[in-house]
Amino acid sequence: MERQVQRLRQAFRSGRTRPLRFRRQQLEALRRMVQEREEDILGALARDLSKSELNAYSQEVITVLGEIDFVLGNLAEWVSAKPVKKNLFTLLDEAYIQPQPLGLVLIIGAWNYPFVLTMQPLVGAIAAGNAVIVKPSELSENTANILAKLLPQYLDQDLYAVINGGVEETTELLKQRFDHILYTGNTAVGKIVMAAAAKHLTPVTLELGGKSPCYIDKDCDLDVVCRRITWGKFMNCGQTCIAPDYILCEATLQDQIVQRIKDTVKEFYGENIKESPDYERIINLRHFKRIKSLLEGQKIAFGGETDEATRYIAPTVLTNVDPEAKVMQEEIFGPVLPIVPVKNADEAIHFINEREKPLALYIFSHNNKLIKQMIEETSSGGVTGNDVIMHFTLNSLPFGGVGSSGMGAYHGKHTFDTFSHQRPCLLKSLKGEGANKLRYPPNSQSKVDWAKFFLLKQFNKGKLGFLLLMCVAVAAAVFVKVSPLSVLVRRPFLSCPRACQARSSSPMLGSLLL
Repeated sequence: MERQVQRLRQAFRSGRTRPLRFRRQQLEALRRMVQEREEDILGALARDLSKSELNAYSQEVITVLGEIDFVLGNLAEWVSAKPVKKNLFTLLDEAYIQPQPLGLVLIIGAWNYPFVLTMQPLVGAIAAGNAVIVKPSELSENTANILAKLLPQYLDQDLYAVINGGVEETTELLKQRFDHILYTGNTAVGKIVMAAAAKHLTPVTLELGGKSPCYIDKDCDLDVVCRRITWGKFMNCGQTCIAPDYILCEATLQDQIVQRIKDTVKEFYGENIKESPDYERIINLRHFKRIKSLLEGQKIAFGGETDEATRYIAPTVLTNVDPEAKVMQEEIFGPVLPIVPVKNADEAIHFINEREKPLALYIFSHNNKLIKQMIEETSSGGVTGNDVIMHFTLNSLPFGGVGSSGMGAYHGKHTFDTFSHQRPCLLKSLKGEGANKLRYPPNSQSKVDWAKFFLLKQFNKGKLGFLLLMCVAVAAAVFVKVSPLSVLVRRPFLSCPRACQARSSSPMLGSLLL
């Protein structure tokens, strides 16, 4: 394991990942892999989670292809240096931020969406110019094996590697030093990852989970609301980190919600849900038994059927759920939807705030003021109003948690930023040393006053501001005992990266500190 890590680190130090052309080549190869080996990928997802080809493609493959296309279309801009605002002391200097790859990063994938939740961060890590070790989840064994087989065939094997295995292999991997770790999974393992990373001061992105609440206001279209909730909750058999975990609503809405969800389940999956190609299965027997145990002692409004042999649990809704019940103490991560009655939105807000911060919050109402109030008065990783899941699909939004639901974010440019160091750069000239008398000893009150003026005074743009700057230039020249002409002399700007070709509107505007 250690030799593998060191081999990739040495390859990174060679500088091969830094050119834009190389990064684009690797991303294009990754896209080619997804397109050419689509059947193999879909087959692995079917064996792991009983996903139909259409579900697997729409939930996982298409997202990865879209992410690659988006990154390729914007990468040239992202890697460019970005000029920053300057103060009077640095007006003629070159100041910019240059994104720089972190080095060797570790991506630990999840089993519930084993392809997209591994590949999407990989796309950003490659785009940022890093070497990468991918550790797929061992629970989704078939997808892990197909990734280990395919990635070396399409990507540079010296810079990108897949390591499979269980707890023992992951533990050994976490003993190694990385420059960043991104982990997707549960909170308990997230703490282990963070503790291991802390030994090397390695930064982490933790994509965890939690109990994502769904508040339904009485002022809404229940038919639409329940259709959207049914889709988001029972997709992938409820094994989605941002699925609605439970519903908060007024007690008078409960029976109507139950009936509409029941009708929608029939519409989506037919009379015999077990035979529907669109309804998946629980990942393994351990999780099946865990979810089944959550039903004990609960009032099942509909559903509740289980089949251990096929790991089938029917779409299930629970009513009048006690907030202290077992089903409300942990993330369900399965096709069970509790309804907890509350008096109003204020009580719902209080209920949410008493618990750990969730990964997502969903609010349904025609009242936009109420939606904004709930956003303002609660905390969660993300929010979608009048729908569920969909904020995940927008790569311009950062996706991540807060508090126990995680830290850091990714998707689109946010993934690039996560795996980059935003390196500040200031390039000065060795000329103009006279102006530096303001900062060199011996100090004096007049020097401090001038420094305060240069650093803190704001000048408005325009002729008046320009005249004031000229006056300051003359005063500064007198103070430092150099010729005013030398203070106002024109000096060319330093050379600057393509993205930093900013020029002053006047050659004398920034010359007062030369």
